[in-house]
Amino acid sequence: MKETQLATRPSVAAPVLVAPEPPRGESSNDHFVTRNGLTYAGSHLIIDLWEAEGLGDRDLIEQALIDAVKVAGATLLHIHLHTFEQGGGISGAAILAESHISVHTWPEKGYAAFDVFMCGDCEPRKTLPVFKAAFNPGRTVMAEHKRGVI
Repeated sequence: MKETQLATRPSVAAPVLVAPEPPRGESSNDHFVTRNGLTYAGSHLIIDLWEAEGLGDRDLIEQALIDAVKVAGATLLHIHLHTFEQGGGISGAAILAESHISVHTWPEKGYAAFDVFMCGDCEPRKTLPVFKAAFNPGRTVMAEHKRGVI
């Protein structure tokens, strides 16, 4: 049985700062999100796949990134991937109009690290099933951090 864990600890990477409220009543093109009474720049998912397959397959990784972008409703601008000779790992990023998805793989460990950061109307959580289908991990750990909370 495959296991998915959602980290519940708050992120300790960034201090909590209070940002000024944006002006009210003005139209805004900043693509900030307001959900459940919270306004923020976007959601940043940290996804760890363990016991995963196909992590040295550049074409598979590229297609998974393309599929993840589509399912999340994002706009793909560019994908850049680099394959390392030693170990066969792949690192890269899909650059989006709404931010990015990055990937780093360690095929010899069966481990992949994905960062999915999206703003606006995108739905970054929809990328997780795409990555699970593509790489068939035995264990998945995901944490979410709201960026730019106002």
